[in-house]
Amino acid sequence: MARPGEHWFDEAAGPLVRPYARTGGRTMGAGHDLDMLTVVLVPNAAPPLRRVEPEYAEIVRLCRLPLAVAEVSAALRLPLAVTKILVGDLISDGILNFRGPANSEAVPDDLNILRAVLDGIRKI
Repeated sequence: MARPGEHWFDEAAGPLVRPYARTGGRTMGAGHDLDMLTVVLVPNAAPPLRRVEPEYAEIVRLCRLPLAVAEVSAALRLPLAVTKILVGDLISDGILNFRGPANSEAVPDDLNILRAVLDGIRKI
């Protein structure tokens, strides 16, 4: 147990803050259907950040250049579901713009695509 003034930190695991604590217990975002390939960017005329949590400031710093939500998640070292919620909050605040991934002409259950993926996995 941590003593007063001592941080809850495990050298191997990092800060011991549960992901749901970073989202205020929310499991759903602000109504934006974000994919892991959704690209987010801070526009030039973005309003000032009013959220005090450090994750929001870090997302804004990262997204000065276009990044996929998965890249933001990796940079923050947060689960994708948590990152989607935080990014959705910033989109709702008007701080981030987003663009969904390009639609593919391929049908998701196209057998040739599945074979190509399987071949790629086998090569690894």
